[in-house]
Amino acid sequence: MATHDERAQTPDVDRLARSMLELLGHDDHDDHATGSRPASGSWSKAPDFGSDPQRAAAVREGTERDKQRYLTSGLASVDCRFCHVTVAVKKLGPEHTSVQWSTEATRRCAVFAEMRAAGEDPARARSCPRLTDSIKHAVAEGCLEEFSSAPSPGDG
Repeated sequence: MATHDERAQTPDVDRLARSMLELLGHDDHDDHATGSRPASGSWSKAPDFGSDPQRAAAVREGTERDKQRYLTSGLASVDCRFCHVTVAVKKLGPEHTSVQWSTEATRRCAVFAEMRAAGEDPARARSCPRLTDSIKHAVAEGCLEEFSSAPSPGDG
């Protein structure tokens, strides 16, 4: 246990942190300096525009559009030729394929069903080999690009 003299020589962390914030130009009443959080419970540094409902709605709408663009940009539907599930696929090159499975497709995939029946976890499988063949077939038929020409979701 620290003695009184050792505690007296140990800097007060809160005091030190406040002095550093002041040095950087932050007000001591700033939420971050006092350790309190906004009423919404959000840790985000971005403003929430609570005083401007129209702007808040526009930001939410723009965020949802960005999210959908990031999740779906360049994806094409591919049907498995074996069990007929449909997944969303984007080829980024010969060795890189992005596949987005829906819950329904994962449930209906015959290979994954066989794995579950054998007590295995399909989530641990690298892929479904029959779907991989179907994706190769879609590329060969011209239904799916070998290298996606879709623009990167990027900034716009």
